[in-house]
Amino acid sequence: MENGKLGWRKWLSFLVAGLIGQLAWAIENNYLNVFVFDCTGDSIYITLMTVFSAVAATITTLFMGALSDRVGKRKLFISCGYIIWGISIIMFAFLDPSKDYNIVAHSALMSGTMIVIMDCIMTFFGSTANDAAFNAFVTDNTETSNRGKVESVLSILPLVAMIAVVLLQGMLVGESKDWLWFFVVFGGITTISGIVCIFLLPKDVKEPNKEEPYLKNIVHGFRPSVIKSRPKLYLALTAFMIFSIGIQIFMPYFMVYIQKILGFDLVSTAGPILGIACVLTVVFGYFMDKIGKYKLVFAALAATVIGGLLLFIFKAQIGVIIGGIILMTGYLVATAVLGAKIRDYTPEKETGLFQGVRMVFVVMIPMVTGPFIGRGVSYINGTKAPNEYGQLSILPNEFIFLFAAIMMLFVVVPLLLLIKKEKQDEQATAK
Repeated sequence: MENGKLGWRKWLSFLVAGLIGQLAWAIENNYLNVFVFDCTGDSIYITLMTVFSAVAATITTLFMGALSDRVGKRKLFISCGYIIWGISIIMFAFLDPSKDYNIVAHSALMSGTMIVIMDCIMTFFGSTANDAAFNAFVTDNTETSNRGKVESVLSILPLVAMIAVVLLQGMLVGESKDWLWFFVVFGGITTISGIVCIFLLPKDVKEPNKEEPYLKNIVHGFRPSVIKSRPKLYLALTAFMIFSIGIQIFMPYFMVYIQKILGFDLVSTAGPILGIACVLTVVFGYFMDKIGKYKLVFAALAATVIGGLLLFIFKAQIGVIIGGIILMTGYLVATAVLGAKIRDYTPEKETGLFQGVRMVFVVMIPMVTGPFIGRGVSYINGTKAPNEYGQLSILPNEFIFLFAAIMMLFVVVPLLLLIKKEKQDEQATAK
């Protein structure tokens, strides 16, 4: 890099690998929830799938992130991982108990169980390619001067992916609830992108790190001495963790709530929410450095709280769209700022090692706790409805947004401590 300029090849690499990865994660984080609900009619499988996949993703990233550091081969992990990741997505098409081409018994229990297991397998390859290798690749190829812009672009990719999936899901699945082509198309796109990455991604700049034994490297970021030596990194991680818990209270149930509970069409409801939120995030991200990261993140947290309260109050479609736009914009902008802060404080020579630590804080703990909180609060004034298999299931309701908004208020504490620590370090350096 020269004067913080990345060049077209790196930007294209970020966009291709980032977007396709988020397409696959949009399926895993949102549409597998709709799929398993269609197959079983029970939201418990959404909760179980979210929790088990989060644990699988974290363990995978801990081991594979350290391994990618050790061998210095980010490109290999990304390319091969995406190829197999796509194949694993295609396999979900054959787990629908209502179809003749399914490979499991025509049973909600068996189908739900197999979808949870297959999700963990898919997550292994996805986390290897995306969480461990691609995230480290971005950190390797950016610096403080351009990281904010890169992070703001990367932060909107999940919503861009969700828009694409929302639009194509309607065409590929439709009223027939036939998911075959949905998984074949998106699985195929993911596999093809892995092949493209072989030729597109620039050569690895990461030097192999074999100074410490492999197993010792895995637990490196959890040592008390390491935590004590990098307080700013761990304060940023703590802020992101609390924020992500709040997001996971509602996010796994978001599409189900709009489509199944409120009865709104996803294209006409989720489409405007995601599209406008993406545009606003790009605008705010472009001016991130001028506005100031902290001013922006506090504004984003306020927007997330307001959006959550609006979704708690309103049931009409226009109210849901307005609340959703405010909520999702706040979510994306805060994600961009917090992600940039974590990259800023991640040691350059140990980016792979710290991807596992990041996953524990940002993915595993939030995804293990958040969905259970969301399911638990749905019992407040909640209703149970029989599914097509005759089982009673609790339905997610508006309280998931209220408790998400409440959780956002606690993010302020580690952020204020981080600001205080930065000022202390600046004063010490000035002396």
